[in-house]
Amino acid sequence: MRFATPWAFVALLLIPLLLYYQLGRKHPQALKFSATSLFAQVSISWRQRLTALPLFLRVLSLILLVTGLARPQQGIEKTYDISHGIAIEMVIDRSSSMGEEMVFNNTATNRLEVVKKVFEEFVNGNGKQLTGRPNDLIGLVSFARYPETVCPLTLAHEALNGFMDKIQLVTNRAEDGTSIGDGIALAAARLQKAEEVMSKEYKNDSSGHYEIKSKIIILLTDGAHNAGNLAPPEAAKLAAQWGIKIYTIGIGEDIDLSGIQGFFARMNRMARGVDKKTLKEIADTTGGIFRMASDADSLRTIYGEIDRLEKSEIESVRHIDYAEHFPFFVITALILLVMEMALRATLLRKIP
Repeated sequence: MRFATPWAFVALLLIPLLLYYQLGRKHPQALKFSATSLFAQVSISWRQRLTALPLFLRVLSLILLVTGLARPQQGIEKTYDISHGIAIEMVIDRSSSMGEEMVFNNTATNRLEVVKKVFEEFVNGNGKQLTGRPNDLIGLVSFARYPETVCPLTLAHEALNGFMDKIQLVTNRAEDGTSIGDGIALAAARLQKAEEVMSKEYKNDSSGHYEIKSKIIILLTDGAHNAGNLAPPEAAKLAAQWGIKIYTIGIGEDIDLSGIQGFFARMNRMARGVDKKTLKEIADTTGGIFRMASDADSLRTIYGEIDRLEKSEIESVRHIDYAEHFPFFVITALILLVMEMALRATLLRKIP
């Protein structure tokens, strides 16, 4: 309990003045008697016993009125969490070359399946070097010749695994290719609207609040850009303008294309190797990092590095809501004043 305007209690100094006025003043005699001994034989009536009641009611009403003016308030403490999370777009290559063999936990599978399984560990944690990303908005974009949004940014991470399973290798030759630039541009556009997504996620959630600390793209590819409308360097510049950092991860063999002569020779090597130079340029342009992953363990190590660089935070905020109680005191004071006036005018009326 607290009082919003405690200076109102100064008005209580009026009570001693009221008592002095009512009890200390001399009342003029109404009737004269030759002998007052006759009154000793008269019993005291209930009206006489209640003579002081109106004054008591007036004093009590004044105390209650002053207390009401002091605005008594009852505090209700509320604590809520503010999550300062990262908005992450995973951009995953699903071109046919991602079907090449790669080992996951001593079992041979393909590159795309390894990327999907380690991504699940990155999001949910694996009890070892990856602790999970429970406070981050995460979305999925896949690409081959054309990019597509697989899952919009969401905090409901249990849905991500189902969406990730929908990412499959390209089977139609007309759709095969590696449009890195378009994939980055689509992911960047999604992140640009991340605040809108955030407001929808927390629209009906009164337990906390969400703030986006930073926006990043994690690009995973095993090839070089050979399709699409936007060149990777241009897409990286667009992301940088929007304050988006890009982490690029090359999957598989590391091949430098700068020394390869001839169009068909370059295309052949591009189909089988990572364009390290371009991926590094993308990362450098946006303030990210470029790393190569040859197996699941090295991919986990890279994700662990990203975990350390991009940390989410949860801040607990204490807030107190105050409920006003002055109406109770003021209304009670007015009721007592009405009772006092009624008693003085009826049952306890004094006749000079």
